[in-house]
Amino acid sequence: MFVELIATLIAGLAGAGLVMLANLMIGRRLPRWFAPVGAGAAMLATTISSEYGWYARTTETLPEGLIVAETVENRALYRPWTYVKPFVERFVAVDTVTLRNHPDQPGLKLADVYFFGRWAPVHKLPVLADCPGSRRAALADGISFGTSGQIEGADWIQVPPADPVVRTICGAG
Repeated sequence: MFVELIATLIAGLAGAGLVMLANLMIGRRLPRWFAPVGAGAAMLATTISSEYGWYARTTETLPEGLIVAETVENRALYRPWTYVKPFVERFVAVDTVTLRNHPDQPGLKLADVYFFGRWAPVHKLPVLADCPGSRRAALADGISFGTSGQIEGADWIQVPPADPVVRTICGAG
């Protein structure tokens, strides 16, 4: 966040500098207020570029086996350009490398799910997916596993068959 703030300030200085240089080259014919407008436009362009580039930069650095299951796009009234093209504000990724299941319970799969958000720390949550039953449960305190892989104390959530998190967990491995 701090690096993006510094980049925005530098872009503002560069924008104002380019306007002043152009003004000098054309014989000082531009009004003086063009320099702050150039600075503001450069800062706005840098901020918009950073917002739209965050998702691509983040997903490029994901380790192998971490698959993006779902994205959440953002539109805001104070950002009118987002109604033309919304930007990805957060996403959910499933770690398919650490996918686990029990031989006696082939329909149940356990995976680590990561929640990424712009300006937010990454959160990790173990999620149990019941593939044939189209449901999932977040593993928390109070859940126990039996010797034959049965789950006790899980708070199951029924999801539609097209749920992206369950579909990604069940389709992997």
